[in-house]
Amino acid sequence: MKKSTLGNGLLLLTAFIWGTAFVAQRVGMDSIEPITFNAARMALAAIAVGAVAFILGRKNSAAEQVRTPEKEKKYRKYTITGGILCGIFLSIASILQQMGIVYTTAGKAGFITAMYMLLVPSIGFIAFKRKNTWLVWLAVLLGVIGMYFLCITEKFTLSYGDTLVCGCALFFSGHILCCDYFAPRGNAILISAIQFAAATVVSSVVALITEAPSMEKLISAAVPILYCGIMSGGLGYTLQIVGQKYTDPTIASLLMSMESVFAVIAGVIILNEKMTGREVIGCIVMFTAIILVQIPLPQKRGGSDICHSEEI
Repeated sequence: MKKSTLGNGLLLLTAFIWGTAFVAQRVGMDSIEPITFNAARMALAAIAVGAVAFILGRKNSAAEQVRTPEKEKKYRKYTITGGILCGIFLSIASILQQMGIVYTTAGKAGFITAMYMLLVPSIGFIAFKRKNTWLVWLAVLLGVIGMYFLCITEKFTLSYGDTLVCGCALFFSGHILCCDYFAPRGNAILISAIQFAAATVVSSVVALITEAPSMEKLISAAVPILYCGIMSGGLGYTLQIVGQKYTDPTIASLLMSMESVFAVIAGVIILNEKMTGREVIGCIVMFTAIILVQIPLPQKRGGSDICHSEEI
């Protein structure tokens, strides 16, 4: 099997896991506070991925020795730094998402979160002077229109939950850019383990300050926490990092954007959620934008994108 085919399959599976996790997140809010929930799921993910990283690390220890001391030092630096930075972005994004999902539907939260597909090229242009095609900017415009139909009320205001999830999309964009930069330069599995450890620390501190965590609440939300921690967290984000290592970024983004579709389907089937005609139009326009932003146009010879390079 080609590595690109394997990467594509992993990312599609990631999208399914993330999409269905919105239902678990919504159900979990019936008995526990959002940040406490997030801290618990991140801790589970850290344990699960940490165990995998330890096992694979021992198996691959012989292969690690082929690097020169200088390259090994850079490899470890990218792994540790990447894990911490990815963890900070992940913790903030997931906290905002978990708080927002208390006040909105699983399907709607899924589509708003998918706005990161439009934010990534915009951030790349502003922060890194990365050139985008006219098709990308058309997709961004459509995304704004879709957000209007999906979130903006007749009084031209965003609901509280929608605003929080919009913030989460921004920080998920930073998380994707971090993964894209550090995964090829370090140990992808170990980066994932470190990011969950960092996210656990950040979420736990915030939960202790702003909420009242208790064992009783954790037990009452055990099933959603287990699914989100082990499946969506440990498995999903690890599959993302590994999949992005072997897949073209454009294809990777397209596959991960299917998360929003799975979220809506799961919300309708499991939670009996319903969307207004206005929200359905917003979803259709946003998904069109998400598809358009992934379509590559022929580039002039000599043109270049700012993308990661295999230094190790």
